[in-house]
Amino acid sequence: MPDDVSFRRAVASDALCIGVLGMQVFLDTYATDGIRPSLAREVLEQFDTAAVASLLADARARCIVAERNGHLIGFAQASLHEAHPAIVSARPAKLDRLYVQEPFVGIGVGLALLGRIEALAAADGADLLWLTSWIGNARALAFYPRRGYDDVGPTIYAFEGEEHENRLFAKTLRSAG
Repeated sequence: MPDDVSFRRAVASDALCIGVLGMQVFLDTYATDGIRPSLAREVLEQFDTAAVASLLADARARCIVAERNGHLIGFAQASLHEAHPAIVSARPAKLDRLYVQEPFVGIGVGLALLGRIEALAAADGADLLWLTSWIGNARALAFYPRRGYDDVGPTIYAFEGEEHENRLFAKTLRSAG
């Protein structure tokens, strides 16, 4: 990874850039057949600056950003105390997003963000981190098992009456203590 990439906890003033980067990566990943109204509404709802600011203010949310030369290039977002019916854990956390801008994929930014968000979740008491990944995202489906995540099985991501098959992954976290 380049020496000029730095990492830090996200702050409220990051909401605009996180939202725009989130829109970009979301569309690059999920809009493989182009943009349709339901997808456009979903991306605008998820990454609106006010929605991101609200998320950053949530006491259960954790967010790490990656920057290069003062520019946001990626982020990892997790939610503490977030359960899933197929996950058995006393203190689960969910990896909501691990997004890296395309020019910075493959140089270790995503791996570094994942390690930092895992450590942050463990330090805050989580014993397991879980996530879902769309079945059309081959890069993510290969990435997480290489990082120690077990494929727990299928799950569904739904919006506006549409259902999209995902895979559920989980990893036991080591205690920060």
